[in-house]
Amino acid sequence: MLSRSLSLFSYRLCHTSIRPIAIHTRKMSDLSIELTAPNGKTYSQPTGLFINNEWVASSKGNKITSISPTDESEIASVHAAEPEDVDKAVEAARAAFKGPWRDMSPTERGDLMFKLSQLVSDNAELLATIETWDNGKPYQVALNEDLAEVAGCLKYYAGYADKVHGQVIDTGAAKLAYTIREPVGVCGQIIPWNYPLGMAAWKLGPALACGNTIVLKAAEQTPLSILVFANLIKEAGFPPGVVNILNGQGRVAGAAIAQHLGIDKIAFTGSTATGKEIMKSAAINMKNITLETGGKSPLMVFDDADLDQAVKWSHIGIMSNMGQICTATSRILVQEGVYDKFVEAFKEHVGKTSKIGDPFSEETFQGPQVTKAQYDRVLSYIEAGKSEGATLAMGGEAYKNVGDGKGFFVSPTIFTHVKANMRVFREEVFGPFVVIVSFKDEEEALEKANDTTYGLGSAVFTKDVVKAHRIARKVEAGMVWINSSQDSDFRIPFGGVKQSGIGRELGEAGLEAYSNKKAVHVNLGTWL
Repeated sequence: MLSRSLSLFSYRLCHTSIRPIAIHTRKMSDLSIELTAPNGKTYSQPTGLFINNEWVASSKGNKITSISPTDESEIASVHAAEPEDVDKAVEAARAAFKGPWRDMSPTERGDLMFKLSQLVSDNAELLATIETWDNGKPYQVALNEDLAEVAGCLKYYAGYADKVHGQVIDTGAAKLAYTIREPVGVCGQIIPWNYPLGMAAWKLGPALACGNTIVLKAAEQTPLSILVFANLIKEAGFPPGVVNILNGQGRVAGAAIAQHLGIDKIAFTGSTATGKEIMKSAAINMKNITLETGGKSPLMVFDDADLDQAVKWSHIGIMSNMGQICTATSRILVQEGVYDKFVEAFKEHVGKTSKIGDPFSEETFQGPQVTKAQYDRVLSYIEAGKSEGATLAMGGEAYKNVGDGKGFFVSPTIFTHVKANMRVFREEVFGPFVVIVSFKDEEEALEKANDTTYGLGSAVFTKDVVKAHRIARKVEAGMVWINSSQDSDFRIPFGGVKQSGIGRELGEAGLEAYSNKKAVHVNLGTWL
């Protein structure tokens, strides 16, 4: 997912201390607070619900507290939406859809999106700071990769705003037939915690380009950056109600969005289990749905591959973003002839490159897992791998050599001699955790690669281009990387098969999910 951490190949081990910068807070109003981040940047953090271009309190006053995964300290508390608040957001979105937004010229809509893209670029350092503080990802990645992609994705779809159109279909002289591409309506969008602003841009971009209005719910684990982004939406000049942004618990606000009769479409990125529940809820009024869910993606290394490149890309494929990527190539399948050599080279590269530490340090490659729950989940799979008889080749423990020993850090973990029936081979871990399995030939590689309920990403390393294309045809996945991993692009469709989701995001294909084709038949000569 996304083009991750390519700039971090050169990072080397230097130090593991967190800079002793005091965190200051000062109350600005009931719906904002002044914060000073660990890198010294001071800003005003909204804490309310963004409905109809205004900040409002939640109906019951319940709040969510953001915890820094680096040192486990509280950052801020924000209002948590209730079903009544979702009702208000949907009402605002519906009014905007029926009002000036839908009748606005597509070129004007595109101009607003261009302005928003520019505002993201102008505020990239602040937004990256919040993402790093709230999420734990390295600041250099948040700034140079994530925020660059947010601005780029919005700019890309801004260019499409006045290019979403129908066509004339020639059926003969007696009929004029044409299609109109119309917006779906009010869209509910539920984004994950691993790329908070990145996933928001993936969904907002095509939805806005097609003329829809939006009720977006952020992940309760990472509620902060999207609220600062909301201010940029208003500053860009979007009419009230076009984009409404809520924080809230998934089981409360998320469920209310999925079940809401006033919402026409749901787009969700997250776990497969939650995706299934959203499908059930969305069936209440047969909502249009797009789901991007879990993965257990294979990466196949053949004995004719450039082994050095295979090692480096395999590292990026699983260890970037702390392994918290839905497309993470977490099952490395290596041909028997180079298996031992690959394992040793991979362990050496991980040891040199996966520098764990303060995410605001330029030397850091790997920050903490996003929450204590995710940290515990990764550690539990380490114990599962041991108990099932897999060989722990590297890592396998909590990492405490950062700051005062707090934080949700896990050492990069490698298991070898893994069998296909083991949980660590079959289940998504979502951490810096990889299994390396051998195969004899192409047939067995494909058999093991496809032996999964998921089908999101996949990768193959070989110098034989014919074999590479052949495998790309046969592997059961929505995406295939040949001699790379994770270098996705917002101009290229993204999505999975099997239990990895429904539909596609990004590229021109991403527009399909946010527009309907209406057919118009004009009788020019068939008279009764």
